[in-house]
Amino acid sequence: MAANNTITLFDLQVSTGATISPFVWATKFAVAHKGFDLDIVDGGFTGILERTGGRTERLPAIVDDGKWVLDSWGIVEYLDQTYPDRPLLIPDESVAALTKALDAWFWPAAVGPWMRSFCADYRDVCFEHDKDYVTSTREVMLGGKLEDLQKGREDRLCAISAALEPLRMALREHDFLGGSRPNYADYRIMGGFLWLASLAQTPALAADDPLRPWIERVRGLYGGLGNHPGLFEIFGLEQRAGDPDPFNRAAGTGGIFKRNTGPASTAAETKAITAKKD
Repeated sequence: MAANNTITLFDLQVSTGATISPFVWATKFAVAHKGFDLDIVDGGFTGILERTGGRTERLPAIVDDGKWVLDSWGIVEYLDQTYPDRPLLIPDESVAALTKALDAWFWPAAVGPWMRSFCADYRDVCFEHDKDYVTSTREVMLGGKLEDLQKGREDRLCAISAALEPLRMALREHDFLGGSRPNYADYRIMGGFLWLASLAQTPALAADDPLRPWIERVRGLYGGLGNHPGLFEIFGLEQRAGDPDPFNRAAGTGGIFKRNTGPASTAAETKAITAKKD
């Protein structure tokens, strides 16, 4: 049992004091979901191996009453296996499968494109002693100079936002990805939005984006865990002439949201698709 109901978490922070890692963000929420308090070990990108006593060079990492646990998914499995009497992060194996699928879609659809759109900002918000490391490693990872990659992002942001439509559809009739209450799927995806908020000084989502209520709802959990004062405002993206719509204002009319209640409910569509062309 965690001593004093507290679990130690090694943080990955930038100069504002905010967490920058989406995986650490998801882990913070996971620990809070289980009802534990967080004992945060501060730090940036450099010196992780030294801070953790040589146990890891990647974060997140937690220590539970002397036991070290690494990797965000490994931490979730550990918390549910060790504390099954507390609210489960993955209440059923189907949630694990769907969370993995959602995560696999979210990264190439949004996180990767956002990274290329804010990569110089990402470097600039870091601690001074981390900037050389972040510049060199991210230029290798992304395949170019950060300033060159970030250039022209205003031409991309609406399209990246539009790519989030599956998430908007999933949340159209539910408060959380977990339904009426959050589970690890909510925290995993929220980690990406909070990563964005830790570095993006230009808004990436429209002020009236349908995702906003969910984002604010999850950020406000556990005493406002996701409302760190060092985070930037991600809402306020303005659509320019020629930009795609940042979200589909006519969403939710097809697929699983289409309800067949008899001929009257399908008559208009049937008429439209069977009409003879002149």
